[in-house]
Amino acid sequence: MTEFERILSACDELARRFSERADQHDRAGSFPFENAADLRAAGLPRLTIPRVYGGDGATLKQMALVLQRLAHGDASTALGLAMHVHILGQLTDSRAWPSEKVEEFCREVVSRGLLVNSAASEPDMGSPSRGGNPSTTATPVDGGFRINGRKSWVTFAPALDYVLTSATIQSDAEFPDVGVFAVDSRTPGVRVLNNWSDALSLRASGSSEVVFSDVFVPARWHVETRRRNEQPRGPMLPPAWSACAFAAVYLGIGEAALEQFVAYAKQRVPTALGKPITELPQTRRAIGQMDLTLRAARTVLYSTAEQWHERPEQRHRMTAEFAAAKFLCTNAAVTVTELALRSAGANGLDRKLPLERFFRDARAGLLHPPQDDLALEIMGRQVIDAG
Repeated sequence: MTEFERILSACDELARRFSERADQHDRAGSFPFENAADLRAAGLPRLTIPRVYGGDGATLKQMALVLQRLAHGDASTALGLAMHVHILGQLTDSRAWPSEKVEEFCREVVSRGLLVNSAASEPDMGSPSRGGNPSTTATPVDGGFRINGRKSWVTFAPALDYVLTSATIQSDAEFPDVGVFAVDSRTPGVRVLNNWSDALSLRASGSSEVVFSDVFVPARWHVETRRRNEQPRGPMLPPAWSACAFAAVYLGIGEAALEQFVAYAKQRVPTALGKPITELPQTRRAIGQMDLTLRAARTVLYSTAEQWHERPEQRHRMTAEFAAAKFLCTNAAVTVTELALRSAGANGLDRKLPLERFFRDARAGLLHPPQDDLALEIMGRQVIDAG
């Protein structure tokens, strides 16, 4: 057994544990601190960190396989890890941080088993993928900066050790720069609001708001500066790591829905029928449709991830491919969970089955970037340019 096969085996065991806890946390809207502890104990925070820094150096496809399997057990926890691993995977590809800060941060994550996520969205601004600049501010002071502001949708917020926070750097310039700051969550003035637990989807993901009140960040953890109107120095890389991470989580939800429906259908024997509903042609057609939908999405995701690894010279031209993978996987989850719910009949609405939770959780995938309208525009633009 290879090292990565051992990682996948551990993920299968974690998914089993997460599954046993998922309904309880979904009903209560509680955060699964025990799941976060299990992720750390399994060493998964180092998954996509390069080997040179002590990590596992997982490829895009390997990351996707891990997240898929974890999502079979609990999508909320899988999404929390997805946020962490895609950020760290992209760090070395994007080269947005100084190399010495990348190394220091990665080594600290490995040695301490830290969990991190970014905090970019804000209540007034919405998603930064649609443009807009942060109202969160970073004021220069002796030895560092003082951060003030409020961020939205910070997934896994209760368990995070560092929050990579975007903020407008206060200055006299007409167009101030935007900085990214690695904020230690234990710093005085950092507060997580418990305002996510009754959401429609992913109730246990802790995707809460985080408030920064006069939070001091040392100058060494000012890790990135984004200057307004600055022209890129070369071709922009697509958001490969985030697109694959999101795609994998929601593909895993769809796969779990199919597995659960098949298990239910095999043991569902209506008295009027006298045999399992898997004997009905309409049930078999529904299962076939679910399987086909997932196969198509899975194939595109895997082939896109493999191309990124095998043909690095093509990476800057793969934006449409990653938009397609994310679109297909998230929509596959939406389609399959709805079909599973319909095929189960009224029993599908009963919380004794996880189908209604899968149905709700899958809808969150439509809101991750690139959202469907933008993904289709990206793909359409590629077709037009190629013609």
